Amino acid sequence: MRDRILVVDDDRDHCEMLAATLESLGYEALITTSPRDALERVRRETFAAILTDLGMADMDGLELCSRILGTRPDVPVVVITGNGSVDMAIAAMRAGAYDFLVKPIDVKLLTLNVARAVKHHALQLEVKLLREAFIERSALDDLVGSSPAMNRLREMVARVGASDISVLIEGETGTGKELIARALHAAGVRRAGPFVAINCGAIPANLLESELFGHVRGAFTGASTARIGMLEKASGGTLLLDEIGDMPLEMQAKLLRALQERRVRPVGGSTETPFDARIVAATHRNLEAEVVAKRFREDLYYRINVVKIEVPPLRDRDGDILRLATHFLHIVANRAQRGEMQLSSQVAEALLGYDWPGNVRELENCIERAVALSSLSHLSVEDLPEKLLARRATRARVPVAPPGEILTLEEVDRRYIARAITLLDGNKSRAADMLGVDRRTLYRRLEKYDADARAATARTWGTPLPNGEVVVAPR
Repeated sequence: MRDRILVVDDDRDHCEMLAATLESLGYEALITTSPRDALERVRRETFAAILTDLGMADMDGLELCSRILGTRPDVPVVVITGNGSVDMAIAAMRAGAYDFLVKPIDVKLLTLNVARAVKHHALQLEVKLLREAFIERSALDDLVGSSPAMNRLREMVARVGASDISVLIEGETGTGKELIARALHAAGVRRAGPFVAINCGAIPANLLESELFGHVRGAFTGASTARIGMLEKASGGTLLLDEIGDMPLEMQAKLLRALQERRVRPVGGSTETPFDARIVAATHRNLEAEVVAKRFREDLYYRINVVKIEVPPLRDRDGDILRLATHFLHIVANRAQRGEMQLSSQVAEALLGYDWPGNVRELENCIERAVALSSLSHLSVEDLPEKLLARRATRARVPVAPPGEILTLEEVDRRYIARAITLLDGNKSRAADMLGVDRRTLYRRLEKYDADARAATARTWGTPLPNGEVVVAPR
């Protein structure tokens, strides 16, 4: 496919002469004698470079160059000037033009300058694509975990993020719903725009309308200045309506109208202002059940729920607990300037044996507390919160290594499961009961290992280790 060059000159004969020369050099040349037509075409079409005459009646090349770069800064503009206008050409370059040519045009210089401009455009596109790929990958990389549930979630974010549709995120408190919303924003077409979040459950009902829609001066007591609402602030970007399930019914009706009309009227105002924001809503509630109970408007539910993303609780993200713990440990230890820290195998056991009702947020707080209390290069069970230790003491425990030995996360997971199954003669139901998990959870963990790997692990770790007694919870 040939590179497309747009030639702009109000002298049609000169335009056609340049186009013929460019065609002979292998380019696809298009011409226009109107600078305003050129601006419109640049908005609609893709060009590898633009050649424009400097002295034109309708709009001079300097203004055209500036306006083109304001719309498409990645497209190089080469300015053509007469002998007496070199200073103007230099001024155009200062305004952002890529290069300039002097009439009468030397074909060799034209060939060289256009080739350089086209190459510059190609490099600009490559950098843009790499930057966008990096941003999207970084957004997805923030979603730590490799469990089947997390892989499905990451795939859904990648697919939905590229569109501009409304998304509803449901999940328990602490599962990372705002992180998912930010990943959707960073992976989407609005990534260069603002990301604005508002917690609908944390703001009193009488102030929520002002926060969302803004207010004019004097709208209510204390409104000494006008204020722009969150919907308008998020124009060009994404608005996260966090905990939308806690929004009062009266406010739901006003929000629905704004989303339908894509316009907002500030509190106390008489005129409406358009907004253009992608809407992402999040809640810890089951909104379908809330609709049935008449606590949430059905029409608003279908307006925000074009696509639903369900964030799994941490207890269902098999294999992710230790990865997340290590991720948080690295961040917290660096922040505290503690150097490289590790999890001991005993800490890993305790983390794996806990249900995490507070989900990822609770795990992060747990690691932060442990780092603050630890005086060693690794975390020990004494650094963990009391509730984790109490929970650990009341359920089955399967030591996977002698005290003080540091294992990889995969090896801890492997030993922990294989040791329990081996000591119970392969009875997976009893092993699940001993480990304090349901059978489905245990089976999902076993799916990570193929039959040969499980057999090899069982043979390797079948012999009792030092201090390898199994303590079974009293019945």
